[in-house]
Amino acid sequence: MVVGTIKTLIIGASGMLGSDLCKVFPEAVKLTHKELDITNRENVIDCIRKIKPDIVVNAAAYTDVDGCEDRQELAFQVNGYGPGHIAEACSIIGAKLVHFSTDYVFDGSRKEYVESDVPNPINVYGYSKLHGENKIIENIDDYRIIRISWLFGVHGKNFVETMLRLSREMDTVKVVNDQFGKPTYTMDLANKVKEIIELDPGIYHITNEGICSWYEFASDIIDNVIPCTSEEFPRKAKRPRYSVLANTKTEPMRHWKEALKDYLKERNA
Repeated sequence: MVVGTIKTLIIGASGMLGSDLCKVFPEAVKLTHKELDITNRENVIDCIRKIKPDIVVNAAAYTDVDGCEDRQELAFQVNGYGPGHIAEACSIIGAKLVHFSTDYVFDGSRKEYVESDVPNPINVYGYSKLHGENKIIENIDDYRIIRISWLFGVHGKNFVETMLRLSREMDTVKVVNDQFGKPTYTMDLANKVKEIIELDPGIYHITNEGICSWYEFASDIIDNVIPCTSEEFPRKAKRPRYSVLANTKTEPMRHWKEALKDYLKERNA
């Protein structure tokens, strides 16, 4: 490594967010799930000690919200203990850690949440991600936990792709109109990470601007969508009614409608 350069490690490099992080940090060392299992503490510490990065960006997670209800142990191993192992390794070598958490650490009883609000998850996914936040805070001081919401990006399964597929397969698509949040484009988020790295340690809420329901989001993607209630569309994991993250610490990102237009252009390019 050339003296004076910053060495970055991206964990979870093949995922939807990880793939866009690799574009933003092209010189980074990139590790996929196959190359590093973050649930194995010894392997994580050995690996990070050998690479000796200045910054570790962890995009590895188990994000199947309903799947977490059935596979609770896996959820806590990947989303809870795994980030703790990474934080411990970063602390040993003096590296900064950037980690991604979720709007689902909140219960949805308030219209919006700032970074200092007390979490209160209502599903296993949210509990596992909050456990990860706590394990990071226990193990390292130089962390940036970025809470994110409603991700969509060209390198993975997401709501936009699901809507486009269902729109082709069905006459009408029912989407809930009583859960509210902020859609976030992974490319915008990945670019924002460069700024967050330079800010003070702590928790950040980073999303695209603009609040909408899932139905309102879907209405910008497909024409044959109709609204329904959460009761009409039951899911295994309970979802917060309001999971709106308010960003009080950095400049806001652009509106999700603008980001969606760029996403649709990119996927069709």
